[in-house]
This record gives sequence, structure tokens and C-alpha cells, in this order.
Amino acid sequence: MEERKDKKGARREEVSPLKAALLRMADLCAQSEQCAFDITKKLRLKGFTEEEASKVVSVLEKRRFIDAARFARAFASDKLRFAGWGRVKIRAGLAARHIPEEHISEALQALDPDEYGRILLQRAAAKARRLDLDDYNERMKLMRHLVSRGFTPGECSEALRQLRRLKNEE
Repeated sequence: MEERKDKKGARREEVSPLKAALLRMADLCAQSEQCAFDITKKLRLKGFTEEEASKVVSVLEKRRFIDAARFARAFASDKLRFAGWGRVKIRAGLAARHIPEEHISEALQALDPDEYGRILLQRAAAKARRLDLDDYNERMKLMRHLVSRGFTPGECSEALRQLRRLKNEE
């Protein structure tokens, strides 16, 4: 590689496109949790071959920039807290990123059940404000909404029971 000078006149070595990509992806991984699938996808979009992307991902995994278990825990926690997703949708999101099943199960078990229930009830209450819960079709609309957010039908039924109980107490 040839040497070049930067804007301040200091000498610096020219880096290969693959090494530059490795540095960019390491920087990205240092800023936020990333998984191998997402990094590979980003590299492929930048024009790198599957083999080159695989090399970069391998180096990042060896240096612990990428860790599937850590990513699964962070993804599950963030999607519950910030997007209001249920376990079903979180599991699907992780599976779509090719995270191993054992990491998915661990991440879902690590979710705080109290926080999960609270978020489910918040989602249900927010939607129920615009609905008449005494009407069967409106209750089914709420159920469909919650199921689409990734909550199981059983969890949705329980949330609906709690909302109706709270409404009757008022």
C-alpha cells in the first residue's frame, strides 16, 4: 500500500476497501447491537461478495463486536419497551435475522413479566379508548390489533378482561 497525507499533512496508510468496511462495521457495532445477518446484508448492499462479507462478520464475531445472544436480549428488550411488541412478533423478528433458537428462547425468558403485562395493558387501553368494549365486533377489533402486535390470543383475552373489569369499576 502506498502512503498518503491527510488534510493536516500527517502520513497515513491507504487501506483496502475490505479493511475500510471492517472498520466501518466495527464502528457501527460499537454504537449499537448488530447481528451477523444485518452486517452481511449491509456489506452485500455495498457491493461486497458473500465471501468477503463472511470474512468481515467472522472477524467481528471473534472480536466480540457481534454476539447473537447479546443481540437477541437487546432486540427483545428494545422491541418490548419502545415498539410495544409481544413475544410472538419478537420471536419472528429474531428468527428473520437468523438468530439461533436457543438465543431467542433465552431472550424471551429474560423479559420482565411485570413490564410485559404492563405494556400489553397499555397497548390495549390505548386502542380501547376508541372502541366500545360492550360490542362484540369492537372487542374482536381490539383482539386483532393486539395479536398483530405480537401478543398471544390468551394474553389478549386476559388484557381484555382486565380492561372490562376496570371499566365496570369506574
